Formats: sequence, structure tokens, C-alpha cells
Amino acid sequence: MSKSRAASRSIEPGNSAVCAHCDEPVKFQARVQGRQVIANVYEGDQWSRVEHFHQDCYDDAGKPYGEAAS
Repeated sequence: MSKSRAASRSIEPGNSAVCAHCDEPVKFQARVQGRQVIANVYEGDQWSRVEHFHQDCYDDAGKPYGEAAS
């Protein structure tokens, strides 16, 4: 059975994702070394979707897909 999992990554220029927790864009900012969490979400044994979070939002949400791998 596949398991939902998360990974922490730097925010890259041109990123157009929206945070699944706060509904705000996960934007690249040149002077800030921003981090995002990207989660592959499975429902049962089927891949369902990818969710993006600001690093702080992922923590605030209680790390819904476990500790994010770096």
C-alpha cells in the first residue's frame, strides 16, 4: 500500500503553487530563502494529488503527512 509523504524543498522562481493550508501563493522571493513542503497524497493505494504548503503552514497544520524529508 502506498503512503502519503512529504518533502521540504526551496521555493523556486516561477512557482505557481497555492498553499493547501492558508490558500495563499507559495511565492519565490529573491531576498528570502523560502522553503515549501510538497506532499504526494494517496487515497487507499491510489495516488490522488500533490499538495503544496509554506513550511510554517505545514508545521501549523500539524504535519498532516508526517515529517517532511529534506
